[in-house]
Amino acid sequence: MAAKSSSDFDSGRAESNEANSKWLDAHYDPMANIHTFSSCLALADLHGDGEYKLVVGDLGPGGQNPYLKVLKGATVLTESPLPSLPAAAATFLMEQHEPRTPALALASGPCVYVYKNLRPYFKFNLPQLPPNPLEQDLWDQAKEDRIDPLTLKEMLESIREKAEIPLSVQSLRFLQLELSEMESFVNQNKSKTIKRQTVITTMTTLKKNLADEDAISCLVLGTENKGLLIIDPEAFTILAEMDIPSVPVFLEASGQFDVEFQLAAACRNGTIYILKRDSKHPKYSIELSAQPVGLVQVHKILVIGSTQDSLHGFTHKGKKLWTVQMPAAILTMNLLEHRSRSLQAVMVGLANTEVRIYRDKVLLNVIRTPDTVTSLCFGRYGREDNTLIMTTRGGGLIIKILKRTAVFVEGTGEVGSPPAQAMKLNVPRKTRLYVDQTLREREAGTGMHQIFQTDLYLLHLRAARAYVQALESSLSPMSVTAREPLKLHAVVQGLGPTFKLTLHLQNTSTARPVLGLLVCFLYDEALYALPRAFFKVPLLVPGLNYPLETFVQSLSSKGTSDIIRVLVLREGQGVPQLSAHISMPVSEGLMAA
Repeated sequence: MAAKSSSDFDSGRAESNEANSKWLDAHYDPMANIHTFSSCLALADLHGDGEYKLVVGDLGPGGQNPYLKVLKGATVLTESPLPSLPAAAATFLMEQHEPRTPALALASGPCVYVYKNLRPYFKFNLPQLPPNPLEQDLWDQAKEDRIDPLTLKEMLESIREKAEIPLSVQSLRFLQLELSEMESFVNQNKSKTIKRQTVITTMTTLKKNLADEDAISCLVLGTENKGLLIIDPEAFTILAEMDIPSVPVFLEASGQFDVEFQLAAACRNGTIYILKRDSKHPKYSIELSAQPVGLVQVHKILVIGSTQDSLHGFTHKGKKLWTVQMPAAILTMNLLEHRSRSLQAVMVGLANTEVRIYRDKVLLNVIRTPDTVTSLCFGRYGREDNTLIMTTRGGGLIIKILKRTAVFVEGTGEVGSPPAQAMKLNVPRKTRLYVDQTLREREAGTGMHQIFQTDLYLLHLRAARAYVQALESSLSPMSVTAREPLKLHAVVQGLGPTFKLTLHLQNTSTARPVLGLLVCFLYDEALYALPRAFFKVPLLVPGLNYPLETFVQSLSSKGTSDIIRVLVLREGQGVPQLSAHISMPVSEGLMAA
């Protein structure tokens, strides 16, 4: 995609010098007529031609006339009308067959519309819910003319106020009618079956059995009836169903469905619920002091934006890590993933026409836009790997390209203690146990302090010895030397007796290549055999991941397994640069034989 000059913006729309040094202004169209949210944007190679396109679930002006739009570059490729407002859009791989083109899923109302090659492929409908038995009984009476429309209205209103099961759409429409229209509505609908249908509020994807980027993914749906559904990508059946105490509005998923996964759901009651594979109910919960306006997972941290104009970082167990106060209200959030530099950050669109980029609580970059941003999306667009796409409140479209030479430098961030530390705590009253413990500390305070200091010094000593031993023997999978920063990761595949061992070696420096490395395997020759136990490593370019593959033959007929040690050496040196211990699995092929 060719970048246009920044003269497309008028003089009152100039950006800061810092933003200009990192972003190219590729396109700006204030009249693009795109009204959407971040959850309804997706980037994908829909035709398998290497040309990534932008998928937009457009709500239309004022929430009228929703459309599914597909953009190529700055032009609209196709647009199709939607029966109801879109809730979310996602792209996912649903099969292993070639060509590996992703499918498009669009959640709208009670349905998920699946497209392949931009053509309708499948329509998944949410299962119907059982109706309220009291409501069903009233309509049965109306069917037999045993109750008049006015009495039916009074009874339905009393059910709506007290019953836990909500009324159907048919009854809700009936309660909105004038008295003169009730009788005709009852005669027209009394013979129809009462149906209660929920709708989709949010959607995301979850890898099924592999963590690879091109692996098959499941759809995860959040519904209005306080439920989460995981949908099989091939048969479109419900694989798992979970219940949460409130209606989900934002979803984040990590892991693989067949192995271990974790779901984080931000709900309308101001609580984040964490669910795992073996639980149908929330395992952890995070209670916020305000409503959530965004949820993004950055590595293993949940970044949550709230209506109190603040950004919070939590662990999956609910521990608050940090809080950053924003200068304006948060309108939208999304993830920025710069793969070539191994950077993950969160983008925050504010009401003061700013887009801020944070890594943890550190401010990396500020982008000023000509209008308030309502949706954000970052990824590969066209043939550019790092493209930022923004839509504005007035329906405009902004496309920026991150310069290949751009480096995000940590800014000042928030200085001083977070605002949460200034809040006055509600200290409980002193109990008898507290008073007794205080008296004990007064009487034996010196001895308790000496014991604590002794244990603390011993802990420091043991930690220092273990750290020195790890450095001297290079037991860590990451190099600690600044001259040759390396990272090693090993993966074992196969059932046996032949295993495929892949070593992922990466040079984590910014500009210095690494040459002259060797890889050596140490193992029990009575248990395993390797065709190459010692080989040279090619030149390591910074930032790239180099997979080094070999095969391991298990020789044991008793199903015995052992550890294979991997050493990364430098030519002419006896001390390894890196080392890793690989716990080999039991050979299931020999056990079956």
